[in-house]
Amino acid sequence: MTRLQNFANHRAIPPASYLAAGLVLLVFAVRCTWRAAAEPNLDSLLLALVAMALLVVWNASRSRAMIVQDRVIRNEMRQRLERVLTPARRADIERLELEQLIALRFASDAELPSLVDAVLAGKFARSVDIKRAVRDWQGDTLRV
Repeated sequence: MTRLQNFANHRAIPPASYLAAGLVLLVFAVRCTWRAAAEPNLDSLLLALVAMALLVVWNASRSRAMIVQDRVIRNEMRQRLERVLTPARRADIERLELEQLIALRFASDAELPSLVDAVLAGKFARSVDIKRAVRDWQGDTLRV
């Protein structure tokens, strides 16, 4: 059974296997680089380059996944706001920044218009403040 999501538990924590893989790659890259510096030869230099490349690819894969996720959230929120806001208010959608849209996704349709008003009025300094203001939390469990 999936537990209900709320402000206190909504942060996505990468799986331990992902963090362990990153740590192993980091240690491997440092060790290979140290060995290449201590005993410079073609094999040690190539191994150090491969280790660093693996670390870069590992990091880039996570970064790219987050970029795609943010784009999906932005598009979903724009569609949702077009449905929830009155036609006269739809121009306000373009005034919202990505981080604000990401935070607003947790709000129910009923409270979304008033939260958008508050965001555009500058009542929230950070996205976490927007999330704290959400009363009817709508969980998002399909995150990268």
